[in-house]
Amino acid sequence: MVRLLRPFGRAVTYTRLLHLFIAIVWPSLWLFIEEAWWTWVVAGAVLAPVGLVPAMRTVEGLQARLLLTGHRYDSEGTEIVVAPSASWSDRGRVVLWLEARLLLGCATSMLVAQLLLASADLALSPFGGDADEGVLFLLDGHHWWHAVLVLPMLAALAATVVGSGHLITALAPRLLGPSPTERLAALEERTEQLLERTRIARELHDSIGHALTVAVVQAGAARAAGDPAFTERALGAIEETGRAALEDLERVLGILRESGRPASSRPTLADADRLLESARASGAKVDVDMTGPLDSVPGPVSREGYRILQESLTNVLRHAGAVPVRVRVAVADGALVLEVRNPLTAGTAGPGRGSGLRGIRERAALLGGQAHTGPDLGDWQVHVELPAR
Repeated sequence: MVRLLRPFGRAVTYTRLLHLFIAIVWPSLWLFIEEAWWTWVVAGAVLAPVGLVPAMRTVEGLQARLLLTGHRYDSEGTEIVVAPSASWSDRGRVVLWLEARLLLGCATSMLVAQLLLASADLALSPFGGDADEGVLFLLDGHHWWHAVLVLPMLAALAATVVGSGHLITALAPRLLGPSPTERLAALEERTEQLLERTRIARELHDSIGHALTVAVVQAGAARAAGDPAFTERALGAIEETGRAALEDLERVLGILRESGRPASSRPTLADADRLLESARASGAKVDVDMTGPLDSVPGPVSREGYRILQESLTNVLRHAGAVPVRVRVAVADGALVLEVRNPLTAGTAGPGRGSGLRGIRERAALLGGQAHTGPDLGDWQVHVELPAR
């Protein structure tokens, strides 16, 4: 019983009924001028050209969102579109919506009115109601048991109110919902958002992970060395790396705050010296070989190359420690080749093993390149080739 009565405690049940009644206000006013059945036919014919106006989908969509779903009119969590019709298919669906709303509103209003009148007649019948009109015309005389029929009438009234509201609400997404083209556009936008979130996650992982790795290695080395001069240099390296990480963090947060901010503010391979000096300050012996015109590498490729180099050096410091590292960056034949090699060690990889390497492969794949990571001739190598045209 409580479940059956629950819809009547929700405001949306009554706003749905109001939505249907609004659809028949102007045809009902016309009935006061010309009481004829064909006025409804004319009203339906008038709605056809009205529905072809592109802005009508916005008007009807806003009403439907507000009155049918129980959400705010500007809510995005609904299948009802509020954008103007973009195609003739959209206009046709709006016309069908207007006609269906008029028809269902007319049927619902008549049923509600008749059921209310019938309930009143039956309730007053034992006390001498007028038997010449309404439902009493079908009954013989005035009897006490007529009052018992009030309950079925009220049940029918409740079913009409709730059922018509559910019907018009189920119809709204089909006729006012997005077209296949709009669904595809929304899916593409969602995909772009997910890709952007993945890229930002990689940015944070590479930048902050590198800074923390350098800080941990430097602090551990300073404690083991017990040399004040070395400790001073280690603290300086930690400070410099931390400052660079804060700049990267502010840059990434700026992208989150300002979606239109250009990506050109991100570091490129021209800033690779900062990474190499940071690795050297952490104890790694870095041997660098850079050939070719780095300034000719496109911005996106250079920025991703910087992050790949950063993650590669971070992995060396995290998993191998202060070991010799060979870095080769070459630009030739329209391709950027980036290779980082270090001797394999028996050390156990720390937490998060594999996430950085996966990020390297994802960055390369997004640019149409390829990445190979793993043991090679006694070394651990990261070999990445990216198109540089």
